Amino acid sequence: MTSQLDQPIPKQPIVHQGVPQISHGGEQYFASGASTPISSSSPVPLSAEVYFASHVAPKSLPENAEKIQAFVDKHIHEGRRVVLVTSGGTTVPLETHTVRFIDNFSAGTRGATSAEYFLEEGYAVIFMHRQFSLQPFSRHYSHARNCFLEFMEADDQGIHVMPAYAEEMRTVLGKYRKTQQAGTLLTLDFVTVNDYLFLLRKAAQIISKMDVQAMYYLAAAVSDFFIPADKMSEHKIQSGDGLLNLSMDQVPKILKPLVNDWTPKAFIVSFKLETDEELLPLKSRQALKRYGHQIVI
Repeated sequence: MTSQLDQPIPKQPIVHQGVPQISHGGEQYFASGASTPISSSSPVPLSAEVYFASHVAPKSLPENAEKIQAFVDKHIHEGRRVVLVTSGGTTVPLETHTVRFIDNFSAGTRGATSAEYFLEEGYAVIFMHRQFSLQPFSRHYSHARNCFLEFMEADDQGIHVMPAYAEEMRTVLGKYRKTQQAGTLLTLDFVTVNDYLFLLRKAAQIISKMDVQAMYYLAAAVSDFFIPADKMSEHKIQSGDGLLNLSMDQVPKILKPLVNDWTPKAFIVSFKLETDEELLPLKSRQALKRYGHQIVI
């Protein structure tokens, strides 16, 4: 008989697409440092078709679909190219009435910054972002850095931008106003990986009418694993029950149906993140070969 001390030490999982975190009651814990084992329960990932058939679409999807439809129709009429930019990280709830969740951390800097560049190049941008992550233009004065209050001063005549910062703020404001007047930026948010998957599919199905005039810039940090709805606890998991063991399924690979079925003529850019840089060239080439899209960054 072997004791627990004789058992092999489990290897730490490689983290993809950001650093998973477990959140509980407003506090966050990195999953890689937790004592609770996290394992994958199914060796065969669900297909996208099976996933969508077995999960419920977010309530906001019909309203968002109408916004996307109107936005795409407007820019088809005006002869403008459209790019869908995804940004920020997705969450994986541990309960139906969510208290705890696993979070793929991403501030959304790359997506928000890239969206501004696309706008400058004449694209209309659908900016699909994690709720409360950075957004185009306002990212310059986020709560985490460059808080806009630091650039303001007050006197008897009112509130003003301090002279040292006025020119920079005027430039950002001018670009923002120009974008608003042209109607070239549509922002849509998501929180969970389920929100993200349903919204991306619906957007792609609508945008597909643009053929080669459409681009996808998939910069979001999307969860690789999730807990299926039928395996999820309805209410808060009780800590009094002792150790928590999570069994997680693989999130379906969405690039394949995106390229082959939903929007086959679009130009698609995906991103690959690894903590082991030596894996990046090989895995990037494998992704290009497996999914048949245009660019991996």
